Amino acid sequence: MAGRHDADGRRLFAKKLDFKRGAVDLTHGAGGKASAQLFEELFRPAFDNPLLDRGDDQARIEGAARMVVATDGHVVSPLFFPGGDIGALSVHGTINDVAMAGAVPTDMTAGVILEEGFPLADLKRIVQSMAVAAADAGVRIVAGDTKVVEQGKGDGVFITTTGLGAIPDAVKTPPAADRAQAGDVILVSGTVGDHGVTILSAREALPMSAPFESDTAALHGLVADLIAAAPGVKTLRDPTRGGLATAVNEICRASGVGALLRETAIPIRKTVDAACELLGVDPLYLANEGKLIAVVEASEADAALAAMRGHALGREAAIIGEIVDDPDGFVQMETAFGGKRLVDWLTGDPLPRIC
Repeated sequence: MAGRHDADGRRLFAKKLDFKRGAVDLTHGAGGKASAQLFEELFRPAFDNPLLDRGDDQARIEGAARMVVATDGHVVSPLFFPGGDIGALSVHGTINDVAMAGAVPTDMTAGVILEEGFPLADLKRIVQSMAVAAADAGVRIVAGDTKVVEQGKGDGVFITTTGLGAIPDAVKTPPAADRAQAGDVILVSGTVGDHGVTILSAREALPMSAPFESDTAALHGLVADLIAAAPGVKTLRDPTRGGLATAVNEICRASGVGALLRETAIPIRKTVDAACELLGVDPLYLANEGKLIAVVEASEADAALAAMRGHALGREAAIIGEIVDDPDGFVQMETAFGGKRLVDWLTGDPLPRIC
């Protein structure tokens, strides 16, 4: 069968989804190419509207004083891990989606699905973690719902959160996925792969000598400092599922451009890099829960970098590449050896249940 194409004729997927005989598999939840295909061929045509078509992780509500809304589901396993738990993660993840539109998050709702037999002590720990994360971020959890399924029909607890926020008047043109242009500079706010390696290490009880810790954090304060220093910021993205590599591909596809990344410029902790080499995974595709990617005009790159490094969550920020003209939307990497390689979308799912 013919694959789907963008308006300019670029081929996106090798073949269409088979809605008669096909089935959902783990790759559809990994945030890579299979997730994108599910969105493009099922959800996008079913819910067709201009806000959804923008391809952002949130939507600006038209006619509502620049309000922003975002929803995120959380199924991480294990529920508790070094540096955080599903409770804090469910708050941070949605706050960050709202913040990537340049908005200040204000309120949240939470839907909790529990499995019969789940320990109340663990539930209390998770709820208290959500409360602390929300309070620290200055966000209220104002509504929610709880459902319980029979034992064996769930996996402890799943949490879905919806966040609301408003874009300040000072942000004249809000960041969006489709605003990147050739000549713009790409920055990342810190080391990549920390959360993914932490979850993998905790889940598999790997005998690693180095301690790993998730980077889960609320990023709206960092975003505010960044936009104050670089008001022309084009695009913001938090590289969660699919990691840095997939997030940059998403930006390029939405904007109709390409990107050139520099391998030696991308900050990766030595311990994370060593663990990834041992485990046979690429840190560029591992989830991050407290980092952001920013695309800014070249004239504002130095100011943006300084603002990031001046914030506690951006001390290891770096300029990692630039946006280039490319009608095919390819992301390439200038390697440490001076050559180039293609950095494609995530295919498959190297680590399910990451967030």
